[in-house]
Amino acid sequence: MTDSADPVSADPVSADPVSADPVSAETDARTGSAARSGAATAESPWPVARLGNELHNYIARLGAVWVEGELTQWNDRRGNVYAKLKDLEADVYLDLKVWSSTAAKLADEFKAGDRIVALVKPDYWVAGGQLSMIGYELRHVGLGDLLERLERLRRQLAGEGLFDASRRKRLPFLPHLIGLVTGRDSDAEKDVKTNARLRWPEVQFRTVYTAVQGERAAAEVTAAIRQLDADPEVDVIIVARGGGDFLNLLPFSDETLVRAAAALSTPLVSAIGHEADRPLLDEVASLRASTPTDAAKRVVPDVEEERALIAEARARMHKRLLTLVATEADRIAQLRSRPALQTTGWIVDSRAEDLARWVVRGSELANLTVERAEVTVRELAARLRTLSPKSTLERGYAIVQAGDRAVRTVADAPAGAELSVTVADGAFAAESRGQSAVGAQK
Repeated sequence: MTDSADPVSADPVSADPVSADPVSAETDARTGSAARSGAATAESPWPVARLGNELHNYIARLGAVWVEGELTQWNDRRGNVYAKLKDLEADVYLDLKVWSSTAAKLADEFKAGDRIVALVKPDYWVAGGQLSMIGYELRHVGLGDLLERLERLRRQLAGEGLFDASRRKRLPFLPHLIGLVTGRDSDAEKDVKTNARLRWPEVQFRTVYTAVQGERAAAEVTAAIRQLDADPEVDVIIVARGGGDFLNLLPFSDETLVRAAAALSTPLVSAIGHEADRPLLDEVASLRASTPTDAAKRVVPDVEEERALIAEARARMHKRLLTLVATEADRIAQLRSRPALQTTGWIVDSRAEDLARWVVRGSELANLTVERAEVTVRELAARLRTLSPKSTLERGYAIVQAGDRAVRTVADAPAGAELSVTVADGAFAAESRGQSAVGAQK
């Protein structure tokens, strides 16, 4: 392996490495006539060394190219750097070597998780049979480029309505089980749990540990929040990280993670940055907390504060009730102090004259009614006497009956018939002797 070739001036060729001329006298000596003719057959195969040298020389003639990716490894061994470069979207990696002569000239410091552009040239190591990329120039991706991409994604998601306040879910007043997504043994985990339990000792946690920076962070956090969202016992989810620089927080602006967070049915609290940081996860979360400690304080109520509020509320209600009772007692006292209620006799006295007047009036009306009734009775009695048969009998007339029938003609009382004669003062029995001479003459 060598880093002395100029990668920029090297011209890639399209020659077939199998038909190229031998690269060394040693290889010629070992291959004999097959090497001189360039042919390789089953009877006259190439040695492995020749094939390796052919590949090395062919690849050495290829040019250099600028590539962009994310550093997943960065190991400095005695000045030489051995790194891995990952594609930003696909699961594709390249081995990257930076020799000490180049590494010493790099203007920036690099580490795993950095997004870079690099000028690389392929190199084939004959002895090990390995293909790798030799780095000649490395640069961090410009912050302006990243911000531009992030802003484009922000506008896209906002246009889809993922940042609307109406999508945010109300946090429970007192969560019984909190889902926590954070790094293992991290300060963020300790801050959340310690402060939450100081405020409400009975609160419980279900913790899912994930990477919180680097290439695996976005995928692991996405899987974790989906896992906790599927748990019916989890009341709220907190994603916590103790801040970091812009590049370290980039996984929390991953489009897949942001869309997964927006689709959750459980309230999500984002506590992954400080006041100046604003990953896209903050925009879709139900609540953004500036720090993990702030998340604990805003998710879990303080038991002492709640007790104080309850005591205050009870005191206010007691005071209000006493005030209400005192007000009503004063009102009743005022009513009782009025002249109308001091003595009840005035009610009877004020109505006594009216009562006497109505008694007199009632007596007059009763007497008048009786008098009118007496007159009416006398008139009716007179009319009754006029119409009664008794008055006729008193003038000398009598009522003669034969059995139960009144005698109206002579024929009704034949001779020998027993008769009943009614006069004014009574009745007596009689017997008919037939028609008399006086009656016959009439």
